[in-house]
Amino acid sequence: MEKEKFWVYNTMSKQKELFNPKEPARLACTCAALRPTISATSATPVPTWLSISSTDIWSIWGYEVKYVRNFTDVDDKIIRRANELGEDPLELSNRFCQEFLNDLDDLQCRRPTHQPRVSEHMDQIRDMISQIIKNECAYPVDGDVYFAVDKFPAYGQLSGRKLEDNRAGERIAIDSRKRNPADFALWKAAKPGEPSWDSPWGPGRPGWHIECSAMSAHYLSFCFDIHGGGMDLIFPHHENEYAQSGAACSECNITYWMHNGFVTENNEKMSKSLGNFFTIRDITSRYHPLALRYFLMSTHYRSPVNYSISQLEIASDSIYYIYQTLYDCEEGLNFLKDRFLKEESNPKAEKITSEAQDCIKKLRSDFQIKMSDDLHTPEILNGTLQETFRLMNKSLETLKKKKQQQRALFHSLVAIEKEVTDILDILGLMSSTYLEVLQQLKGKALKRAELTEDDILQKIEERTQARKNKDYAKSDQIRLELKAKGIALMDIGSETIWRPCVPAEQEQPVAPPST
Repeated sequence: MEKEKFWVYNTMSKQKELFNPKEPARLACTCAALRPTISATSATPVPTWLSISSTDIWSIWGYEVKYVRNFTDVDDKIIRRANELGEDPLELSNRFCQEFLNDLDDLQCRRPTHQPRVSEHMDQIRDMISQIIKNECAYPVDGDVYFAVDKFPAYGQLSGRKLEDNRAGERIAIDSRKRNPADFALWKAAKPGEPSWDSPWGPGRPGWHIECSAMSAHYLSFCFDIHGGGMDLIFPHHENEYAQSGAACSECNITYWMHNGFVTENNEKMSKSLGNFFTIRDITSRYHPLALRYFLMSTHYRSPVNYSISQLEIASDSIYYIYQTLYDCEEGLNFLKDRFLKEESNPKAEKITSEAQDCIKKLRSDFQIKMSDDLHTPEILNGTLQETFRLMNKSLETLKKKKQQQRALFHSLVAIEKEVTDILDILGLMSSTYLEVLQQLKGKALKRAELTEDDILQKIEERTQARKNKDYAKSDQIRLELKAKGIALMDIGSETIWRPCVPAEQEQPVAPPST
């Protein structure tokens, strides 16, 4: 099947554009600097952009990716927090960088090609500032260096803001040394109790914005394909990056700016001051990392990411359904494998059912079309894949009943399973063995329900005894009590088993407690 062309929404042009990388087989992208402070990194829920950019989705169009993700390991917040804790700022930021990486590993986010840190790239930062000064777009004053926004006519093009809209000084005092109140710091003069580095303008450290431009240019040059990050970074961070890079190099060209939606919790902006701020680890202590990843990809990356317990429960239930289906399929195919493959003369010639052929064709087509339309992952997860899983379960039931055409059904399931797992792998939703993930999901469900496996087995025994005594009211009560805690009882023949489910009542979700 011919590949669909990839269309992406470009924040710069405010419209979808046909994606044309600078090198057809190579794609370069950077993610906005992650600030490993006490209020960021592992304390920040992973945005959809980060979840998507850390997968193999680019392989859909055959692109080889050079992916750079920057770490800001020294800034005002880090220094302030380190002083409060009596720690070295770089040691503190290093600890949070590592925790962030551990969290992303749990979420199966692929590590970037490069993960530069500010403290290790002072030469590149100083050189870039010097070039901007040489091009008369920045000026030193008393050991500080400021970018002169008036010297860059395109300033405001990315965010769509005008200089008069910035209202500098509304939240902080206006620095009278600036030529324009909107001018921003490229270099900050050293202050007592802060780490500093030598420079032509005196000892100090970089401003936040310049470091990202310098590190991106070092690893990707001034011309690369995609710059990504959250919508909250469009102004001033990315606007300032765009200006700096353009002022340093006339050939600067970042083709596409991609931004994910704001992070909210129960439809309110996430903020420590509002008390609705929680961490990746808070979530994964109670929900499987794959459930969080599924939840993130169930929202289009440009839409607000609205965290709520009810949505996480639904995502967890969806992942359980996926892995239960894959596990059942694996078990069923293994049982029949010897029978159908042992003496097969020409396995490639085996035909699959027309229903399976249509399913695979639709799955491939929809995946290409939806992903090529600005990465519409929700329509894949909530639409075509669900239809495919229903067909897999239906085929398994038919195989169990030993109806005709078992051979065709067997090969149909083999073909469908491969197609599904290939897509899940691209989306970063494939993990270890199916059974292991199911057991982990059950373990998380028990933790949320504040129950043990023995507790549930005891409830099952009580319910079994109640049914023997024809006390159906008690039997129903036990089932409902467990369902309210996210535990579903299922009667299969004479046996009762349990699985996680969405709790019966999720009308007023609350954030997970801090761990």
